[in-house]
Amino acid sequence: MQKALTAIIFTVSLAGLLGGCASSRVVGSEVNSFARWSPAPPAPGSSYRFERLPSQQQADLPQARLEGLAQAALAKVGLQHNPQTASLSVQVSASSQPMLRSRWDGGYYPYASPNIFIGGGSGGGGASVGVGFGFGFPLGGMDTPLYRREVSIVMRELRGNVAVYETRAVSEEPWLDTDPVLSAMLDAALRGFPVPPAGPRRVNVEVKP
Repeated sequence: MQKALTAIIFTVSLAGLLGGCASSRVVGSEVNSFARWSPAPPAPGSSYRFERLPSQQQADLPQARLEGLAQAALAKVGLQHNPQTASLSVQVSASSQPMLRSRWDGGYYPYASPNIFIGGGSGGGGASVGVGFGFGFPLGGMDTPLYRREVSIVMRELRGNVAVYETRAVSEEPWLDTDPVLSAMLDAALRGFPVPPAGPRRVNVEVKP
């Protein structure tokens, strides 16, 4: 009886999370950005190409999909993906970690499984930017998990190989559908481009169904 009740509670909680994905919601991110343009920020329509770290060199699906999400976000701030005429290079990476909240002390703890890295790195060879269900936590002692996600964008001016823009967004949300959340986080990370506000800030982005 107890097992059946636990299964019902789990199913209802999961259905609630998935149901929330079908309606408009807000993804909140903690964003910190740094700019060092010289002599001036890039003009609208400036072109860029993607650069991959050594750990990102394999043309695997996760990195390609992540760059596709980043390309859409960069287009919104006036940058065009055109490797042949690029004046900027862009490195983009992301990671995701399930965090379980204890019902006993209210604290959040990393999920017991290895980290899920998206966009390369030693832990991300088989990770996917798509939906990932990581359920395996002890029911009864833990509430529905949050997902701690982080995205990072670094831009370099190709002419001098100088880093000119760096931005990072961190979000802790219960949403399971990773692609829309990462898209919102990339939009948040680029908020204020090319001259962002100084210091950490909270940026909310609405995700529509």
